[in-house]
Amino acid sequence: MKARVKWTEGRQFVAESGSGHSVVIDGPPDHGGRNTGPRPMEMLLMGMGSCTAFDILNILDKARANVTDCVAELDAERADEVPAVFTKIHVHFVVTGRALKEKQVARAVELSAEKYCSASIMLVNGGVEITHSFEIMEEART
Repeated sequence: MKARVKWTEGRQFVAESGSGHSVVIDGPPDHGGRNTGPRPMEMLLMGMGSCTAFDILNILDKARANVTDCVAELDAERADEVPAVFTKIHVHFVVTGRALKEKQVARAVELSAEKYCSASIMLVNGGVEITHSFEIMEEART
């Protein structure tokens, strides 16, 4: 896996993934940025959230669960001193679908956390306390 991060101006960068996708990353004005994109640590948090949501959707698809939406809501705490690393992250999943089974969703969350999500497992191995919760929403029939 490769990526390229190019400084553009101030504290703004354009990051390009090895697969050819780009995103602007920037800092706040009080640190020389213009607030034109997410902060680097926000990108890390969003990457972890999408990694675990990706896993959950894959697991539930294999179980033939009828999922119509999946949202990962992340709440993170960082150390007060430099380096201001993540110390705690809580991920709350809102999984919407038809006739979803609580046991299946719970198992998908557990498998992602303990076996499949490279991003969250790497953070846990680095000392970050990560917790999970979920709720199931029944999609209204139309």
